[in-house]
Amino acid sequence: MEQIKHTYVQVNGLKLHVAEIGSDSSPAVVFLHGFPEIWYTWRHQMIAVANAGFRAIAPDYRGYGLSDIPQQPEKTLFADLVNDTASILDSLAISKVFVIGKDFGAMVGYAFALFHPEKVAGIITLGVPFLPPGFHESHQSLPEGFYIRRWKEPGRAEADFGRFDAKTVVRNVYIMFSKSEIPIAGENQEIMDLVDPSVPLPSWFTEEDLSAYGDLYQKSGFQTPLQVPYRSFAENVGSPQQGVDDPKVEGPALLIMGEEDYVFKFPGMEEYLKSGEVKKYVPNLEIVYLPQGCHFVHEQFPDKVNQLILDFLTRNKY
Repeated sequence: MEQIKHTYVQVNGLKLHVAEIGSDSSPAVVFLHGFPEIWYTWRHQMIAVANAGFRAIAPDYRGYGLSDIPQQPEKTLFADLVNDTASILDSLAISKVFVIGKDFGAMVGYAFALFHPEKVAGIITLGVPFLPPGFHESHQSLPEGFYIRRWKEPGRAEADFGRFDAKTVVRNVYIMFSKSEIPIAGENQEIMDLVDPSVPLPSWFTEEDLSAYGDLYQKSGFQTPLQVPYRSFAENVGSPQQGVDDPKVEGPALLIMGEEDYVFKFPGMEEYLKSGEVKKYVPNLEIVYLPQGCHFVHEQFPDKVNQLILDFLTRNKY
């Protein structure tokens, strides 16, 4: 871990934190985290790709981790994260890159690929595939206590999270999201109350890991993370070159899904993947399912995921 260097890049009026390892002259890989994550979630993958001759770059989004919090976090957009990614790569003089996105980082990564197809050598996503316009409307069929619906509601999650320190919030979310069931609270229950304090962390996530996350969320708070992704799902980040209803990512693509990932239970998700409908939007997509894998497969099974990533990078090396 000590070989990973930490720098700051001034882009779009903010100082954004970037973790990096590998030679400047090597093919570049940008890692885009999800929630409740930060750059640190990619610790296993960054070292593996650097050892294989690639340059690994993992930013903290604006309002996350060590990056600056925007003046008005509640106005942050998905488009801001896409533009920040492009600006970071420009500032590092990187003209072509592999994109790896986890959770909603997949949405940022695919939007980047739609806007900048000439810059993307290939895209890998974990836990979330390419989602077509309007896919999130299917959430309406889930109960009122569905975590995304609760976190969309201004003030609700702030009050819920505010009862605990940042480390406990991250701990609870990691435990919830590691299960195979969608987190849904009862009518008179808050999302944080779904986790019993006596439940241990997953075996692959240590107290040291939790502290790394907790310290940084203590700094950043949760206002920007609640805005993007949870309060921004309706935003359309379509490519200017393509119709909003017909986005297409033509390059090489890989989706890695744990078979026990709760995202499979989202309405329409399993059919969308297994019927091949997803390939209407990403025609060159390969899908790999990892047995026993949860939503955090890259931390749960780092060796397996690293091998899949390295195989993909090597096949599509530019």
